[in-house]
Amino acid sequence: MASDRPVVVHLPDEDGGRRVRVDGQISGRAYSVRDIAAFMQEAGLQDFDEMDVVRTWLIEWRGGGPDVWAR
Repeated sequence: MASDRPVVVHLPDEDGGRRVRVDGQISGRAYSVRDIAAFMQEAGLQDFDEMDVVRTWLIEWRGGGPDVWAR
């Protein structure tokens, strides 16, 4: 099922990294909420910070929310 949210954070891998997709394109791997904020800033949301990542409806979290970074 395709997400209706522009950002998808996938479940953590064995290294604790989470693949991040923005508008259907892989942006990279995040190891913290700070990394996701950086991807959001690169996508044009320059004022996005860690608190915005935790609260926004723009992100679909798969395999756990913003507090899950290990399997």
